[in-house]
Amino acid sequence: MITMSAELVPTSRGLPETRAENRRQVLAEAVALLPALPPADPLDRYAIRHITALWLETDKTDHTRRAYYADLSAWLGWCARTGLDPLTARRADVDAWKNTLTVTGRDGLPRPAADSTVARTLAGISSWYRYLQSNDIADRNPVSAVNRPKTGKTPPLPALGGESTAKLLNHMENRARANDTEPSWRDAAVVAILFYTGLRVSGLTTATVRDLDTDAGHTILRYTAKGGHRDFVPLVPAAQHPLRRYLDLRAARTGVRPDELTGPLLATMPHRYDSTKPGGKPLAQRDVWFLLRAQARAAGLSEANTISPHTARRTTGTLLLANDVPVQKVQDLLGHADIRTTRDRYDAHRHKLETSPVHALAQLLADARHRQS
Repeated sequence: MITMSAELVPTSRGLPETRAENRRQVLAEAVALLPALPPADPLDRYAIRHITALWLETDKTDHTRRAYYADLSAWLGWCARTGLDPLTARRADVDAWKNTLTVTGRDGLPRPAADSTVARTLAGISSWYRYLQSNDIADRNPVSAVNRPKTGKTPPLPALGGESTAKLLNHMENRARANDTEPSWRDAAVVAILFYTGLRVSGLTTATVRDLDTDAGHTILRYTAKGGHRDFVPLVPAAQHPLRRYLDLRAARTGVRPDELTGPLLATMPHRYDSTKPGGKPLAQRDVWFLLRAQARAAGLSEANTISPHTARRTTGTLLLANDVPVQKVQDLLGHADIRTTRDRYDAHRHKLETSPVHALAQLLADARHRQS
């Protein structure tokens, strides 16, 4: 399957015009690799490859762009192998392809794709056809009538409780104080910002030093939210402290004043033995994932094997709702377009645990068993 490299898909973050032009160029080059489509026609502004590149560029985050490109590549690859023109495809063709979807397990063997993967893949292909339809390139969307697997509302990974969250934050700060090194303070800043703000990990890893700002006396972090729009979140002192110490140490290492720093807010370190890897690149989402797993284990958290960057986001929302913060304010902080997402995935999950009738049943049966003993 054709994949899109990190270099092919720069993030959409209010970039300068030169970067925007470069993004269009690399997207066009990536789309040129897709099979089953007619050759590009530079004289036709509505040629399908040009429109496909615009579809990928418009109103999508970097993560969504990669996923949609991979999904479209898989579909068009199947069309090429079966001799099908994707513009004449019908529901039966999509059903036939859907039945072949597999993923490769850790053992290297293929297995049927999970329902969530199938649903996401079909959503991506349907989005492409809708865009073609809206530009009068396709007559139909063959995905629109295809049955999509229903996926559960509750994410599989749990939130941390208040005690576990405090234990992890204390561990990160104590580790940073003991080491007093740039990477240790950076790691402490990553964990603090995630848990104190509920930011999506993509919002944090794409932030730059220049995104730190002040507003009405508050220190804020501007970031790119889901959908590509810009937003901001206040940084409380507990999150500011490790971040400021990290930036001070980074500035001293690079020989500039803290207010002269540029580049990613959270950056990779220079390689100890390889001068061709000077660091300074944005932390990747996988870096944050590995960091959380490793430090949760070091902190002795029982949840260490299931923790992920999204655990921090769920923890933020769940703890706020558990302490009677209005759901509308939590919705605004987490950037949910629909309040039902906040209520169903954060508040309803908590109530199913804490106020479930199984607790009342247990007490009733305990009383009955006690009377019989």
